[in-house]
This record gives sequence, structure tokens and C-alpha cells, in this order.
Amino acid sequence: MPLIATLTLNPALDVSTETAEVRPTHKLRCSAPRYEPGGGGINVARVVHALGGAVTAVYPSGGPTGAMLDSLLRAAGVPIVPVPIAGITRESFTVDEGGSGVQHRFVMPGPRLDAEELARLMDALTGLAGPPAYMVASGSLPPTCDPAIFHALSDLTRRIGARLVIDTSGAALAACEGSGAYLIKPSLREVEDLVGRALTTEADECAAGRELLARGFAEVVVISLAERGALLVSEDTELRMAAIDVPVGSAVGAGDSMVGAMTLALAHGKTLEDTLRYGIAAGAAALITPGSELARRDDVERLYAAARSASASGAAKRP
Repeated sequence: MPLIATLTLNPALDVSTETAEVRPTHKLRCSAPRYEPGGGGINVARVVHALGGAVTAVYPSGGPTGAMLDSLLRAAGVPIVPVPIAGITRESFTVDEGGSGVQHRFVMPGPRLDAEELARLMDALTGLAGPPAYMVASGSLPPTCDPAIFHALSDLTRRIGARLVIDTSGAALAACEGSGAYLIKPSLREVEDLVGRALTTEADECAAGRELLARGFAEVVVISLAERGALLVSEDTELRMAAIDVPVGSAVGAGDSMVGAMTLALAHGKTLEDTLRYGIAAGAAALITPGSELARRDDVERLYAAARSASASGAAKRP
């Protein structure tokens, strides 16, 4: 089975709880906290593992939160290569407001990584047995980390014969121009920021996707369109696919679930159309789950079948 490696430069210990109402200055009595491993690449690895794929998660780990993160991943059976760092792995905190159903998400910045620690992370990636067929770099960058690291990762993946999948945002995403990654998954708003204009029509969205291809961001661009689904653009493909309507328990991890499922589909040789369909199913499956829980395999397979049925009735179209 092809190996997928993930790199999480800014992992987190995700803590989630619930209270009746969030009010300023009041003591808020909360439910027992739930602890889960977090950070883009770690979430992707968890999803790939849950879906039966072969994956290894590489990430920096420091302090008691880092140790707890390691322990949780090992308990879940996810193969890991934690790289020790001097700093303390960050926490992220999610509070569900029981009365209103509103979710509050608090995200900490994470520790700085020095040049030696970054070099050890790169060494850990090149030292993986395999080598991996796909490498996923997902999530935010730690403070002061040079976004040019994505170009270094692209060079590394080419050297070992792997394909690079990138899912990041802001300045880090902008820095991916010219990296020549295999796939990126920006949101529509992020694409608008990259091309410097509003995208008000489907034709605008397709043109923007093609612009990102021409600027060397990736060979495949998957644009998340929220409740409208997603648009995939490659050199010879433009494919728009509708979202799957599900009751929303939590939006946490939906994007990571989509990336994990798409990468697994690619590693198994699926077509781009089936890859997008599987990713949309995983994203929808993650929406069903509470708190920071990710997509469950049974839900993904059920929704994937529903997406195939919807495609047959015309929900998937080429613009």
C-alpha cells in the first residue's frame, strides 16, 4: 500500500468542552474536557489512518502537551515520528455553547522552531522508509517560520519521487507560488486574495484556478466553495461537484478530512473525479461529528456512495 507522509509544523493539543452559555466575566461551568491530537497534517494522518491508509505523521513535539499529543496518537494507532523541540507544543480550545449551538474556537500561536529543529524535521521526512508516494504539508506555520519552507519541501519531494499536497493559508499559501506542488486546496476567499479580485461567477472561479496553475502553485487546484461544494482545476480538467447536505455538528477538521481522503484516493490511483468525490464525502462526514472529532470511516463510505449517486443524476458537472 502506498505510504502517505504528513508534516505538521505547528501541531496542537485540541481541548474541547461545552457550557450552557458563554458570558463575559462569569465563571462558566463546563463539561469534562475532551483531548485530541490537532494541527493540519496530524488531522490528515488521523483521517488517512481511520480510512485504512498507510500513513506516518511527522511533527515537532515539546513539553507536556507534546508528550500528551504523542500518547494520544500512539493510542489511536497512528504511526508517528515526533521530532523533539525546546518549545512547548501549543493548545487549541473549543467551547460549544449548549443553549445557542454556537461554537467558539480559540487558537494559540505555537512555539518558534529554530533552524536546527527545522532541519531535523526535514531529515525525519527523508529518513522515512518507503519513500512515501505522497507528502502532505498542512496547517499553519509557527511564529517566524519562513514561508519559503514550502519550496524546500517541494524540492525534497521531487528528490525522493513523491508528490506534494499543500493545505495552508495567508502568507504561507501566497509563498507557494512557483513551488510546483502537486495539489493545493484553498478556499474561494483565499483564491480571491491570491488573484487580487472578486470571483462572482463560475467562469471567474475556473479562470482563477487556471491562473494559479499558470503561476506554478500546483498541478491540481481544488477550490473549496463551502455549501456549494468544490471546484477542481487541472491542465485538462475542470470539475465542479456539489456539497452533500448533512446536519452540522462541528466544522472543526472538515478541511483536513477532505485533504486526507483526497490524498488517499490519489495514492490508490483514483481518477481526479473520484478523488474529489471522496474528499467531499469526508468533509461532509466531519461536519456530522461533534467538537474536534474527525470523519468516521462508515460515514465517509456512506456519503461517498451518496455522492456517486448524486453525480449520476447531474450534481457533478464540467463547467
